[in-house]
Amino acid sequence: MRLFFASLLTILLISCNKDTNTYKLEGDAVGFADGTEIFVYTLENKQPKVIDTLKVTQGKFSATYPKSEDLNLNFLRINEVNGSVLYFPENEDMTATIYKDSIQASRIVGGKQNEAYSNFVSKMTSFNKKKQESMERFREARQANDTMAIARIQSENLNLVSEETDYKKQYLKDNNNSLFAVMLISEMVSRKEITPAEASAYLENLDPKLAASEIVKDLKTNLETMKKAEVGSAAPNFSAPTPTGETMSLKDSMGKYTIIDFWASWCKPCRMENPNVVNVYNKYHDKGLNIISVSLDKADAKDKWIQAIKDDKMDWYHVSNLQWWQDPIAQQYNVRSIPATFLVDENGMIIDKDLRGAALEAKIATLLGGE
Repeated sequence: MRLFFASLLTILLISCNKDTNTYKLEGDAVGFADGTEIFVYTLENKQPKVIDTLKVTQGKFSATYPKSEDLNLNFLRINEVNGSVLYFPENEDMTATIYKDSIQASRIVGGKQNEAYSNFVSKMTSFNKKKQESMERFREARQANDTMAIARIQSENLNLVSEETDYKKQYLKDNNNSLFAVMLISEMVSRKEITPAEASAYLENLDPKLAASEIVKDLKTNLETMKKAEVGSAAPNFSAPTPTGETMSLKDSMGKYTIIDFWASWCKPCRMENPNVVNVYNKYHDKGLNIISVSLDKADAKDKWIQAIKDDKMDWYHVSNLQWWQDPIAQQYNVRSIPATFLVDENGMIIDKDLRGAALEAKIATLLGGE
């Protein structure tokens, strides 16, 4: 009995001596020379900030940090390699493995969020490998002019994209209280894999602490802006200067159907699409189709904007604040890339968006072809 109590006392003393207010980050730096510096970053006011510098000694590194109730996203960077190793501090000891010749394969484990994130990255790596293999088979089929193989591979690619999106959605359901899940929601809505309404529904199920974080508040604000320019919503009205300096509003330009076209003179894909838009406009303008183009040119490129309108024969309404990506109309419509189009009916409701090429003409033909 005395031996039992002595052993118990020893355990208690060891437990009391252990610092429970800190956690460790330690790991292997494979392929890195002694003295290599590993920079530990966090995000502060949405900007990367170095919070520590670790040095590799005999292929290893380690550090101890105070526990915190804050929700943080950290990452490691090393000057001699491109890329970052992402991790989520969860007040638990973590183990890292960083490969000099494959930063993408590097991992940090420890805690539920890091485990879930690591599983996600592994799955995405698997999807990307399949995509690369499919792309190679597509090239071979095209070189061989094998139309059956081309059609089969294209169908397989569509299924693969659908499978990847389904996996991401399931991941969000299974890991909806992680900081990475919020980041994934933001990425998926920007890639149009989910709608702003779907994104908002995922955010509704977050626990109160995560929901109160700055990253979630910012995302909710952005989603509300996106919803204002979604199909089924009323097109936000706007006004801006025309090439001749007058002010024109969306309401001034409305037809039976109206295309709001975001473009710029410097945008090659826009300029390549313009002949198709000109063709559709010339074919259906007399039947009620109007277009108002919003240019994202800069203030010092007004002449280029005006010349591009003439060169491309864009004989419709034009406006621009000449503020590049800071254009307030583009921000109203949550335009992140151009060309971008919104199709509006006579009641000012957005009925379709981002139609290009044959899809644009086909849509307008269904609306005005019988007029």
